[in-house]
Amino acid sequence: MKHLTILLVAGAALLLPSVASAELSNEEAKARIESALQSVVKISAKATPNARSNATLGDEREGNGVLIEKDLILTIGYLIMEADEIEVIDAKGKRLPAKVAGYDHSSGFGLVRLIAPTSAQPIALGSSSGINVKDPVLSVPFGGIDEAQPAFVTAKKEFTGAWEYKLDEALYTFPPIMNWGGAGLFSKEGALVGIGSLFLRNVNGDGAPGNMFVPIDLLKPILSDLKANGRSASPPRPWLGASTEERSRRLVVSRVSPDGPASEAGLKAGDVIVSVNGTTVRSQAAFYDAVWSRGAAGVTVSLTIERSGEEQRVSVKSIDRMDFLKPRTTL
Repeated sequence: MKHLTILLVAGAALLLPSVASAELSNEEAKARIESALQSVVKISAKATPNARSNATLGDEREGNGVLIEKDLILTIGYLIMEADEIEVIDAKGKRLPAKVAGYDHSSGFGLVRLIAPTSAQPIALGSSSGINVKDPVLSVPFGGIDEAQPAFVTAKKEFTGAWEYKLDEALYTFPPIMNWGGAGLFSKEGALVGIGSLFLRNVNGDGAPGNMFVPIDLLKPILSDLKANGRSASPPRPWLGASTEERSRRLVVSRVSPDGPASEAGLKAGDVIVSVNGTTVRSQAAFYDAVWSRGAAGVTVSLTIERSGEEQRVSVKSIDRMDFLKPRTTL
C-alpha cells in the first residue's frame, strides 16, 4: 500500500482530485485503484500449429488481460488469436490454465475463460464515452504498482490499421507504457475504460509517443454474444486479406495473406488500390468503408488497381475473417 500511496500522491493531479471536487474520498479512490491493479493478469499463449497469424504475431505470445468476471478475462484479441494453449498468472503469482472464450475482429477484443479459480476480484466496466481529452487515467500492465503509469488522454480519434481494422474513435494516452498489449486503462475512479492495443511513436503528429487503447464501450453490445458463442452476432464484415499503407495519398498494398481472397484473386504487394467498385480511395479508412459498405462477408469486391503504371480490374470474393483462422487442437 505504501508504493500505491506514493504513486497516488506523486500523481495527485493525475489520479485524485481534491476531495472537495471529487465524489470519492481519497481512501475510496485508493481502494478502487488498488482493486484495479489486482485485476490485471499476465497471459501467455501458444498458437495452434501452422496458425496463419504466426507469420506476423509469432507462435508464442505474452501480454496482459483484465479480470471482468470471476472466471472471465478481457484482453486484446491478437494475443489469443488461433491460440491452442493459454496460461494466466494472477496478481498473486498463481498460475492458472485457461482457454479462448471469444474473439471479435471488428473491435479487436478477445476473451479468455479461466479453468481454475483466482482469488482476484473482477473489476467494473467504466464508460469510455465519459472520458475526455486531458482526463487523468492509469495505464496498468501486469506487475502491480511498479508497472502502473499515471497518464493523460491526449486524443479521442479514429484509428486505422493495415490489417483491415478501423475504430471510429480510439483512446490515445501519454506517457506510453512498453508492455501495452492487453493492459488495462482505468479511470481515476478505478473503472476499466480501455484495453491496450498498440505503442505509437507519434500519437498526435507532434512527435510524442503514446499508446492506443480500444474503448471499453465497444465491448458492451457484444459481450453477451462473445460469452455465449465466442463471436458477435452481427453479420461479419467482408475481409480481403490485403494489408495496406498510405503513401502520399496513395494506398499501396504492403502484404497479401497467403491463400487469402486477395492473394487468390491475384493482388500483389506493391499494387496501388485506386478505387473500390468505382469509388476512389486514397486512405485506409476510405478503403475499408468502401469495402464494408458492399454488405456482409461473401460479397465480391471490384478493385481498380495500378500496377507497373497501368490500371486493371481485380475482383475479390470476400470471406469472413474468422473462417480463415485455424481451429484449436485442444478443448
